Amino acid sequence: MIESRDDLYGASSPEALAQEVAENYREFVNPPLARVMKISGSPIEVRARGCTIWDSTGKAYLDFAGGYGVFTLGHSHPRVVAAVKSQLDLMALSGKTMFNVLLGRASRRLAELTPGDLRISFWCNSGTEAIEGAIKLARAATGRAKIVSTHDAFHGKTLGALSISGRETFREPFRPLLGDVERVAFGDASALDGMLDDAAAFVVEPVQGEGGVNVPPEGYLAAVREACDRSGALFIADEVQTGLGRCGYRFGCDRDGVVPDVMTLAKGLSGGVIPVGAFIARPDVWNRAYRKAPLLHTSTFGGNELACAAALAAMDVLEEDGLVANARARGEQLLTGARAVAAEFPNVVASVRGLGLLVGVELTNEGYGGSIIPEMLKAGVTAAWTLNQQRVIRLEPPLVVTGDEVGQALRALRAGVATAYQNLGVL
Repeated sequence: MIESRDDLYGASSPEALAQEVAENYREFVNPPLARVMKISGSPIEVRARGCTIWDSTGKAYLDFAGGYGVFTLGHSHPRVVAAVKSQLDLMALSGKTMFNVLLGRASRRLAELTPGDLRISFWCNSGTEAIEGAIKLARAATGRAKIVSTHDAFHGKTLGALSISGRETFREPFRPLLGDVERVAFGDASALDGMLDDAAAFVVEPVQGEGGVNVPPEGYLAAVREACDRSGALFIADEVQTGLGRCGYRFGCDRDGVVPDVMTLAKGLSGGVIPVGAFIARPDVWNRAYRKAPLLHTSTFGGNELACAAALAAMDVLEEDGLVANARARGEQLLTGARAVAAEFPNVVASVRGLGLLVGVELTNEGYGGSIIPEMLKAGVTAAWTLNQQRVIRLEPPLVVTGDEVGQALRALRAGVATAYQNLGVL
């Protein structure tokens, strides 16, 4: 509920706030996006706690879009917020010319949680920055240029990360991009035969998120590890979306019990409070690249005290509150319930797939999505498409989600699918 005028950011009424936001987006943010959001009836978010967002009228929504995987601990987790507030009174950003206590502690904690001998980390501000750093590391460590990635992959939208992503729509306006990039089918280890002999790295998501929540067969990442070992290419696991409990494992690559050479992280690394990203590497890989030149790759804001304070608190909450196990249990509940909806409406829902609390509902026609997502919003549940596959609706709630909240979301999904079928018939 809206408790005071302060909850409206100083506006005199919800209507006044709506007018201000629409004008600002139209004039200063993104005019085409403003039109799309207005047509779709997008609410104005003003406050959030746990799995719930409140809009400017006081209506509550269960957040099953989850910031595309950011809100692992829900919105504004009190332990993370308290850690950030406490650090803010001491020092907000690193001066960079002296040792940073929290950067050292966060790096040690990350090394304790990640598998195998992943040990040396570089901290940045986002997932795409982490991918950029991993690409540079691979080239410097191996002396090779070629990067191999997968079709339908999504690794970010800065130029290097975009170059190895899989959707042509996002790449075409920005050519020429990074050279020496090749793509193979996702989930098929045999597609790597002969592709890695001259490659610096193979970059892969343990589960493709934006590609449509594509889950590879068990053993795929183990076969990737073997192919990289044979060729001398580095294995880079993009865990920006799949890491830190999202898939019902601490990290997505744990499903196959493999240790990549480099792992990229972001999204849930701060529990949804401060933007933070990182990549972590095996010591021999890091030293081959940067032993003689430690300042070849740097970041002004990366590893700042506020981000590290948030990350430390978030990693502790993830472990101490058993959220990996909760993601697995609630993910099974969500998958089972969504598959029941698919069985009831096979003309609308083609399939349901996922791992942990990363679930994709693939529609028989993307036209249904324009009805289902708004209907779910009316029922008080948010959801979103996947960027590379507009036929797939993503359900990605916080790892703190309860069984009752999953049940509410499933009822909203069924209502949305039923309404779409009633209004649109068979497309």
